[in-house]
Amino acid sequence: MKIVCIGRNYVAHAIELGNLVPTEPVIFIKPKTALYSFDKPYYYPVFTNDLHYECELVLKICKNGKHITEADAHLYYNQITVGIDFTARDVQNDLKAKGLPWEKAKAFDDAAVVGTWKDITTIDDATKIPFSLQLNNTIVQDADSSLMIFNFAQILADASKYFTLNIGDLIYTGTPAGVGECVSGDNLKAFIGKDCLLDFSIK
Repeated sequence: MKIVCIGRNYVAHAIELGNLVPTEPVIFIKPKTALYSFDKPYYYPVFTNDLHYECELVLKICKNGKHITEADAHLYYNQITVGIDFTARDVQNDLKAKGLPWEKAKAFDDAAVVGTWKDITTIDDATKIPFSLQLNNTIVQDADSSLMIFNFAQILADASKYFTLNIGDLIYTGTPAGVGECVSGDNLKAFIGKDCLLDFSIK
């Protein structure tokens, strides 16, 4: 299992971090060891002093595929949830300044948290899926999937040019504006619509 992530997929988020708005999907991958297991507390990583939350819609791949067309992309995922793509922002900025890859800032153990899965057929309008994140019961991110630069079909078609997508792979589809720092003691709740699918605290 791998976790395929899309960066800078909302214009406002690209701007808030001072990045150019992409003309094709920005792809990076987290290993399966990045997936957080809820059978243990979530501990603040020891190697960062600037941990940022990034809430995203996450798809689960249900069919093996390579060179998937946009027209057929909907056949390759059947579940959706919200997730957190954690970023060690200080580590990332240091690596980027040196022109180095930044897996250490994005792909570390427990860097990917996912909520309870929903069948995609339960979503009323899959082109405009509302989702949000609350930090200590205050909304910090609030968007919907229609604001994506690249939609689900475009993401799967592009990613599958380079990587075979396998059953069980996760697709993090990008975060909207509003990312920010979190600290020990913070509680994070993520929603699709009014349904809270993710609720955990940082130790």
